[in-house]
Amino acid sequence: MTQARTAEDTARSYYDSADADNFYSLVWGGEDIHVGLYETADEEIAAASRRTVARMAEVAGVASGTRILDLGSGYGGAARQLAARFGASVHCLNLSPVENDRNVRLTKEQGLEGLVTVATGTFEDVPVEDGSVDVVWSQDAFLHSGDRGRVLDEVVRVLRPGGQVVFTDPMAVDGLDQSSIQPILDRIQLSTMATPGFYTDGLTARGASAVTFHDHAAQLPTHYRRVREELVAREPELAGTISESYIANMKAGLQHWVDGGNAGKLTWGIVHAVKG
Repeated sequence: MTQARTAEDTARSYYDSADADNFYSLVWGGEDIHVGLYETADEEIAAASRRTVARMAEVAGVASGTRILDLGSGYGGAARQLAARFGASVHCLNLSPVENDRNVRLTKEQGLEGLVTVATGTFEDVPVEDGSVDVVWSQDAFLHSGDRGRVLDEVVRVLRPGGQVVFTDPMAVDGLDQSSIQPILDRIQLSTMATPGFYTDGLTARGASAVTFHDHAAQLPTHYRRVREELVAREPELAGTISESYIANMKAGLQHWVDGGNAGKLTWGIVHAVKG
């Protein structure tokens, strides 16, 4: 079995579990399960998460009719925000049937099924035609890939000439000895994390122009700290909904992300590029 297939199976098994579904929907941010842009240290997770979507939409110039492919779309919170606020047409591709079922339900409840579609699949093998997308969008999903180079190949393939890619991802800083973040690698069950240079150099090598990394490194430990605080505060009410072992492992795992970010070993931000 290839590393990419192993990583895919691991991620799907994790996100399809009842513990993970309950944690991300009840604690992490509801409809959004990505890193937020915080204006204050104690801001609500959901508000900061929505701000990330708004900032990325601004970077990519999303407007009415923009055709967006959201890779690793989770519960579809970004897709619905882009559809409702800008009138964009968003196709969600995500590997977790459990998350996709919630995405479909929430999209119907909000009356956005005419603008938001949902499919099960992976970003290493995107079932979308060449040159058919205005914007490829992703939030904190590519780190789960076992073949990130293949992901970039697919991103460039599906974009129309002049189309844009905009995404975020938790990353190791360039030049880091990644053995120093082994607890985090163990958590995501992969041997490496990407770096800003991996993405910017990779996109440039594939013919993209105006390749930019908007560095928001300080937001990563802030976000993971806020999620951990929320989990600890709500732990009594979550008993019976999320297993004790999952909560214990999640608290430890979140602290590793906080420590790695505060130590300057991890970074996070918005990567943006234009297809030549």
